[in-house]
Amino acid sequence: MQKITLSQLIIWFNRIALATVFCWFGFLKVIRYSPAEELVAHLHRVTLVHVIPIEQFLLMLGLFECLVGVLWLIPKATRLAFCLFMLQMITTFFPLIFLKGETWQNSFALTLTGQYIIKNFVLVASALTVLGSRFPKKTWGLQNA
Repeated sequence: MQKITLSQLIIWFNRIALATVFCWFGFLKVIRYSPAEELVAHLHRVTLVHVIPIEQFLLMLGLFECLVGVLWLIPKATRLAFCLFMLQMITTFFPLIFLKGETWQNSFALTLTGQYIIKNFVLVASALTVLGSRFPKKTWGLQNA
């Protein structure tokens, strides 16, 4: 039986957690059963309505999220998974800018939808942990961080 370190276990737990969230949420979009569909549709109306129909957009977004989820389970695909993940993560913050009425109660307090969006920082931290494990000698120029 092969032994693994606690660090390796933590990385795999992060990989599985990211894969689970992305595949689950993506699949719900594909079958049009996502609780976020109304928010996505509203953002679509504000940003992409003239580019792609909502039905195609939801299908493509769901499949994209499933792909990202699967990629997290392939260590050699970590860099690609991270890049695609960050592309999607950036867009998850758009409602905070474009749909302020749905995401902010006032200039400081978020709505439940806004809180749902902000929690994505935890996913980013998890993804950075996995990425960092693949490139442990990579430095970023931060002194005494």
